[in-house]
Amino acid sequence: MPLTSVAAFWAVSMLFVLTPGADWAYAISSGLRNRSVVPAISGMLSGHLAATIVVAAGLGLLLTGDPMILGVLTVVGALYIGWLGIGMLREPGRSELGGGVLDRGLDPGAPGMVGVAGTHTGAAPAAGSTSSGGQFARGVGVSLLNPKVILLLGALLPPFAAPDAALPMPAQMVVLGSVHLAGCAVVYFTVGLLAARYLSGRPSAAATVTRLSGVALTVVAAVLLLRQLAGWT
Repeated sequence: MPLTSVAAFWAVSMLFVLTPGADWAYAISSGLRNRSVVPAISGMLSGHLAATIVVAAGLGLLLTGDPMILGVLTVVGALYIGWLGIGMLREPGRSELGGGVLDRGLDPGAPGMVGVAGTHTGAAPAAGSTSSGGQFARGVGVSLLNPKVILLLGALLPPFAAPDAALPMPAQMVVLGSVHLAGCAVVYFTVGLLAARYLSGRPSAAATVTRLSGVALTVVAAVLLLRQLAGWT
């Protein structure tokens, strides 16, 4: 597979990754509400990896080629993303730490505040706060249950894979998907860490950004749901 094809795919892929959407909104929310952005963003990246494997295995054609399967996937994904968005709108100042990071607004050295590495230091999370596993699972859901991810990879991967290359087509798609995954990792971690670094000590700004993230997720969910319902009528 020529490096020019990989570079061209990377350029096109980054145009989509750099466009704010549900993944961006969840990355920002994770930076503001969780002890660390790693579990949530790792979950989103795992969702993208799973979508790449689905497309490379040829299952993407099955999912996107059957209107009923794609429709059900779209509705489930829209409801899940909307549920996350409404949760952010209902409790914009709530920290998943259970220690009220967004409510303290103290100096960066205060217990539970965010350090340079993007992790909160100090107080341990209270009972009932979202575990790392829960954050990871939500991240997987945000990306894998978003039908646009599979549609995007299904549209991008095959054209950039060369049929006459030494590597089989599925292996080429996995390589290209890994390039896409690397771009996602850089962007999502940057967005999440910047939110944690610069907004966690500003409760009003953090709550506003969380509300905007919630609005973004809710709008994405509504658009997906309305388009699908219109397609069924």
